[in-house]
Amino acid sequence: MKISARNIIKGTVKEITTGRLVAHVVIDVGNGIEIVSQITAGSVENLNLAKGKSAYAVIKSDHVLIAVDE
Repeated sequence: MKISARNIIKGTVKEITTGRLVAHVVIDVGNGIEIVSQITAGSVENLNLAKGKSAYAVIKSDHVLIAVDE
């Protein structure tokens, strides 16, 4: 994965709450710290996100994006 954002934090998906269109993804990055991102339900599907899977919180300005290794 290559990306221009400099704030990339690896963690583990702790929880996914999916609504019809929007999902809240909680990533545990260790030491009791969690990062929460609101993404589309379609993105959860496209990234194959699941509890326990490794993922990255990508923070750019006021947005927190979610990324995974392919």
